[in-house]
Amino acid sequence: MSDKLITPFATPLDRAPRLSDRVAREIEGWIADRDLAPGTQLPTEKILCERFGVSRAVVREAISRLKAEGCVETRQGLGAFVAAAPGASSFRLLGGSGVAASDVADIFELRAMVERGAAELAALRRSAADLARIAAALEEMEQAVRQGGSGAAADDAFHVAIAAASGNRQLERFLTYVGLQFSASRQPTWDVDGHRTGRAAESQAEHRKIFSAIERGDAKAAGEAARAHLDAAAARLGVVAHQNGIHDTLQQQHGTQGEAA
Repeated sequence: MSDKLITPFATPLDRAPRLSDRVAREIEGWIADRDLAPGTQLPTEKILCERFGVSRAVVREAISRLKAEGCVETRQGLGAFVAAAPGASSFRLLGGSGVAASDVADIFELRAMVERGAAELAALRRSAADLARIAAALEEMEQAVRQGGSGAAADDAFHVAIAAASGNRQLERFLTYVGLQFSASRQPTWDVDGHRTGRAAESQAEHRKIFSAIERGDAKAAGEAARAHLDAAAARLGVVAHQNGIHDTLQQQHGTQGEAA
């Protein structure tokens, strides 16, 4: 085992929700910081438990997560090892905790680029069945607006339906993945406060514009409506948007609300 493994990882972690995710991120960062070579064996479960002050179950779950993400490999009876190309077999948009403001803004910008293209293609390629699927999700959100309920799931379905209408199977798969990773960002739009402040109604008005353009077959208008929706959605969550798109900072709770230009 490498001498690099002798140094403790960090101080024991306090118990908290998703502790295994925190341990996984610590190990992932530790591998990168020490530039461990592929094939380097990780410490035993016992040592990892001692280093982090957690149970074997937490360590095993963390290692399983890292294995699924392509960061480590396990060999029966031998333990865990650094993968040949750590992280190359997976793509994770957001970590489980400690997400940076710039990460959130970057993802909104990514969504804006991809969803704009999806809307443009949908306007050109949509079938009657595609329009019906998009309209069904739109109607579910209409009901949520009228009744003050949550339309978050229908919101996800709306964007996936547009991706499906693009006719590009990989685009549909990607936006389905993005939706699963980032669906929590839609919750503030559809919660009680979202209805009270008008966020839900505003979002739904933007959805109608996207659908209308797709239905008309106006690719340019569909793309512009999709981009405007993502910029507005970002602003509703405090992501600072500028003329050329989403800026890479978030308005902080203290001291920055008046600084956005």
